[in-house]
Amino acid sequence: MNSRQPIILPPAGGVVHSVLGSPYRFLVTSADTGGAFALLEITAPPQSAVPLHVHTREDETFFILNGALEVECGDQKLKLDKDATAFLPRNIPHAYRNNENLSASYLVFITPGGFEKCLEEFGRLPPGKAPAPETIVAIGQKYGLEFPPPKT
Repeated sequence: MNSRQPIILPPAGGVVHSVLGSPYRFLVTSADTGGAFALLEITAPPQSAVPLHVHTREDETFFILNGALEVECGDQKLKLDKDATAFLPRNIPHAYRNNENLSASYLVFITPGGFEKCLEEFGRLPPGKAPAPETIVAIGQKYGLEFPPPKT
């Protein structure tokens, strides 16, 4: 028997977490979908970046709502403009950055769900000061997130 219920969010609905300086709006979580997926809306501030990392448990699909992101996945480097989509499979290192002087917003579809719990934990770190890299690594490891050394 399926105990899940339909979820309808108003335009400003969902919980917003500040994850390392960026607002992440949780639209649908793994708790809502029986673990199947999570859907987030993220705003990347101008000139911001997410360093090279590897998800060992889930795939990510990005859809750009506004602005642009430069995405590195494996040996590929792509510029994703408004309305572009990118599928980033698990176990392939990827990084992305907003090289523009305006914010970029995008949806991330995480399959299966669960990784949003890592993002919630990042969101509970004290604001205003960059956390120590070992703190980020330790939190990430609990959720199958690894940080390989940057490519040279």
